[in-house]
Amino acid sequence: MSILLFVIELRNFVQNIRPYKPGKPIEEVVRELGIKKKILKLASNENPLGPSPKAVQAMHAKINEVNLYPDDNCYYLKNKMSETFGLATENIITGSGSVELIELIFKAYVNPGDEIIMGDPSFIMYKIASQIFGGKRVAIPLKNYDQDVKGITDAINSATKIIIIDNPVNPTGTIITKEYLDRLVKNVPSHVLFVIDEAYREYIEDSEYPNAMDYLTEYDNVVILHTFSKIYGLAGLRVGYGFSNKEIIAALMKVRLPFNVNQLAQIGAAAALDDTEFVKRSIENNESGKEYLYKEFKRLGVAYTPTYGNFILAHFEHDAKEIFQKAQKRGIIVRTILEYGLPHSLRITIGTPQQNKRLVEVLQTII
Repeated sequence: MSILLFVIELRNFVQNIRPYKPGKPIEEVVRELGIKKKILKLASNENPLGPSPKAVQAMHAKINEVNLYPDDNCYYLKNKMSETFGLATENIITGSGSVELIELIFKAYVNPGDEIIMGDPSFIMYKIASQIFGGKRVAIPLKNYDQDVKGITDAINSATKIIIIDNPVNPTGTIITKEYLDRLVKNVPSHVLFVIDEAYREYIEDSEYPNAMDYLTEYDNVVILHTFSKIYGLAGLRVGYGFSNKEIIAALMKVRLPFNVNQLAQIGAAAALDDTEFVKRSIENNESGKEYLYKEFKRLGVAYTPTYGNFILAHFEHDAKEIFQKAQKRGIIVRTILEYGLPHSLRITIGTPQQNKRLVEVLQTII
């Protein structure tokens, strides 16, 4: 008996999408390699100090209420952010990580054929979101691993719908300084949405780094994205948040799914905003770890790009995938970035002093 196979055709825009590839979870490496030793994950830029203690305490107090649906509008979390950042709640949106907010922006504003300008490389979800919604990606190559502000400005035309930049850039860790970001935002026409993704901003204490919040009072086309995943150590809760004018926020609220931020995530995120001691320790750990790894990379002859984030882009003479595989067999997970067009580089999260020392020891045996 013959079997007829019917192929359901995908949307044209979906056919060529390569799904997002996250850093390998520890459990997957254990399954694949059967490693018994303690595995160290330095692949996803998670906070090596763990989650905010205040967030954990607050969530414990409410764990027996998870039978209830969460507050769909994140009322208490938004009010806490309103107090913290000095903005009205109507200028704030929350989501399941900042990646959901990226999707909402594209869902609300991108029509097939609209042009989206971004750096190349930049956070890979910008490219994927462009493909999902049929946008035309306009990739502006980085210059010496920095955003090309003139290249971005020159690419703007009547078909441009969105400019989206990550500051600092993922995966290079470089920033657009205040001088250059001021110059860029002034050149973005009012019909173009300007999205500034600041996932790592809390780690940066450099006076050259711009305060993008200042643009909200002067420009009506700016969206700023933040996350609780990095410095607050809440990556597993998936809470992102964004700021913009009330019309843009209202448009994004129209296209989101209900209950997109779960109950415990809302509670933990609100408590984390008060955990200034944890934020301070996280910054100090990151700065000391950065300097240690710079020194050890130089000793090992490993080139690197100085970073403003909680990760370092390390460069090798040969295919970095081999180093990634050897490190993984020795119980350390780092991140290959082939999808970013950098086959000779690895993105490595800055860990605790003990974790950084173990990483250096493993790299030394490999190199």
